[in-house]
Parts: sequence; C-alpha cells; structure tokens
Amino acid sequence: MKLILLFSILSFAVIGQEMNQLQGIENSLSVTLDSLRSASSDSLKIELNKRLKNQVKECLADKAAFSYPFQKLKSIGFVDSPDKLVRIVNWNVELSDQTQKYVCFILKNSPKNNQIEVTELIDTEQNSVFRPEGIIEASNWYGALYYKIIPIQKGTKTVYTLLGWDGNNSISNIKIIESLFFTGKTPKLGSPIFKISEGTLKRMIFEHTKKSTMSLRYEAENKRIIFDHLSPEVPSLKGYYSFYAPDLSYDAFILDGNKWVLKEDVIGLNKATDSKSTIYVMNQKSGKVEKKSIKAKWINPSNEAPQKVTIDNGSNSSKNEPNSLELKTNDKRNPNDMKATLGKRKRRNKH
Repeated sequence: MKLILLFSILSFAVIGQEMNQLQGIENSLSVTLDSLRSASSDSLKIELNKRLKNQVKECLADKAAFSYPFQKLKSIGFVDSPDKLVRIVNWNVELSDQTQKYVCFILKNSPKNNQIEVTELIDTEQNSVFRPEGIIEASNWYGALYYKIIPIQKGTKTVYTLLGWDGNNSISNIKIIESLFFTGKTPKLGSPIFKISEGTLKRMIFEHTKKSTMSLRYEAENKRIIFDHLSPEVPSLKGYYSFYAPDLSYDAFILDGNKWVLKEDVIGLNKATDSKSTIYVMNQKSGKVEKKSIKAKWINPSNEAPQKVTIDNGSNSSKNEPNSLELKTNDKRNPNDMKATLGKRKRRNKH
C-alpha cells in the first residue's frame, strides 16, 4: 500500500512538473503567435510562421501536450476526437492576396504502448487547382482548417470524419468533408465512406462564392452532417463554382452503419431552448429605456411558410447598368475539369 501511495505521489509530481514546463512553453508560443498575427508583410508572416511551426513541433514531442488545453493560443485549433485518441493541431496564415498557408499536426494516442505519434501534414499549396479524389499521404496534403472530428467504426478500425474549411482565394471559399484513418502509426486521408448517386467517394469538396457563407455542421442527436445546398447565382454561371451560393435548401449525410449516405432536401431544425435574451424597451410612462429579460423563442422552420427568392436580372435597371451579369474575374478554369461533387443539378423551385 505504501509503495502504491508513493508511486501515485511521484506520478502526480511528474505530471505537475510537465504542466509547469508546458505553461512556460505556451507563453513562448503565445509571443510568437501574437507577432505572426500582427505581421504586416507576407515575407514576415512566412518567416514567423516557420518559427511557430518549429516551436509547436518541439512542444508536441512532450506526451503531456496531447491533453494540455493551450488556452492562450486562441488562433490555433486544438480539435480532439470524442474517443480521446486523436488530436489535430491546425492553423492558417492569410497572405495579402487572400491565399492561405496551412499548418497541421495529427497526434495519435496509442494506449497499448503509451506513445503519442505526431505527424505533420505538408501543405503542397495546390489547393486552388488540385481536387484530390484518392488517398492522400501526409507529404501531399491540400491544406485546410479542420474544426470537427466524428469517429465511426469500420470493422475493427475507426475512421474519423473531419469537417474543414479552406479560404482558397480572393473569389471563393471551400468546405470539406474528409475521412481520416490510420495504417499502423501512419495517418492517411481518403476512405470510401460517402455514398452519393454517382457512387462512393473518399471526400466531399464544396466551393462557393466568398460573398456568402456555407453552413456545414454535425448533428450528433440525428447522426447526420447537414449543409447548405449550393447553386449558381444565375443559371449562366452553372459549372463556375466560384459563383455558387446557398439556395435556402439543405442536404445531409446520414450515418448508415459505417457509411455516410446523402439525403437531399432535408429540413434543418433549430434546437428548442430555454435560454433567455436581453432586450431594451422604452417605458411609455417614464420615457426611459429599461432592460428586460425574455425567453428566446424557438421557430420550427417546418411550420413556416416557404419563402420565394427571386434574382434581379437587371430588367428594371438604369441605362448605365448592364441587363446581364458580366464576368470580371481572373478565374480561367474550365468548368468541365472541376471536381466539385455537388451543386451541379438544377433544383426545383419550391413555392
């Protein structure tokens, strides 16, 4: 009993020492990160980003970094899987032309041998023209920010579904649904788990105009990934995904065994809530503004009347305005060569 107690005391002492060391390292990382975020030139950003990457890589060699919160590093993502076996450390640097540089480390916890394997994904900076369809090794990554990890069982192995974002360029953004698996200690991207009408794919890539925001989120209670359906802003832009935007309808991938199966035209529901909101109202008697707490009202969209959306084609425009949309962009891509997987079909209007 005394030996067990002594071992426990020593273990806590070692953990406490590691935490203190990581706190010091975190302070140093915070200084570099602040310098990076305030850098005014691309050359300085690139230099500071390399310095930060090396510091983070050295820090992650400490096994305690797998569970350390790193609360001071606000603009670096530390995304943990629900099974506590994977951590993704991820950040981006936006350059003056609005292109992005990404850094990503994947940490794999191996409880059997008490080891944490750290793998860096190398951003090949081909994301603006490269639409991968196969398995991706750590050395030829396309670059993205991952913000959600969803584990699913596939036989005796676990495949992790990742939700991600890519700032792409000055014209468009990209949302990604990716699949992560491990071959031994080695992480790889691209497992065939996404079933759509055209077949089973290894990942989903959605490009849309930077003028709009595409929602892509996981609903654990419904076991589905729900997202905005994208359509061209006007019919003449079909195939030019830089000009696609949400069209007020939703699609979802529903978990069916170990596959995500696409279901179109699903209903997105807001969660019922008991939370309260604060509003300010005028007291009609005193003429003073008073603070009032009210219960937030939940609106079920399935009970709301459908909305009709129209696009102004310029028919009522002045003489100085064109009657058709004129493309003024440096986007020279052939739409037939694009690999975006959804948004190609024409959706029926709902009235």
